[in-house]
Amino acid sequence: QVQLVESGGGLVQAGGSLRLSCAGSGRTFSSYTMGWFRQAPGKGREFIAAISWNGGTTYYADSVKGRFTISRDNAKNTAYLQMNNLKPEDTAIYYCAADRDDCCSYYYTAYEDWGQGTQVTVSS
Repeated sequence: QVQLVESGGGLVQAGGSLRLSCAGSGRTFSSYTMGWFRQAPGKGREFIAAISWNGGTTYYADSVKGRFTISRDNAKNTAYLQMNNLKPEDTAIYYCAADRDDCCSYYYTAYEDWGQGTQVTVSS
C-alpha cells in the first residue's frame, strides 16, 4: 500500500497553467503505475493520464492530450501533472492513484490507492 498526497491545485484563469504534485510514501512507489483522475460536481470519476513505473510509457485521455503532461520522479517519490491552456471545463477535484499492475489502465477500479484530491478551478 502507498499513501498519496496531492498538492498544487487552485484558482486560475482560462488559458493559464497549474502543476499538480502527488507525493507518495514508501519504498515501493517506484514500482507502481501512477494515474491522474478528476471528478467534477455531479459527474463520475474521469481518467486523465497514466504513467508507467519508469516513466517510459504514458497515456492520456483525448480531452487533455496536447495540453496536460504526466511525469514522475521516483527519487522523490512524486508524480506530476502539468496542465497548460486550462479551460473552464477542466474544473474538478483532481486525484492521483497508484496501480500495482502494468501501465496504463483508464479504469478507476484498477487503481488500489488514492489521494484525498486537490481542487482545480478555472475561471472564464
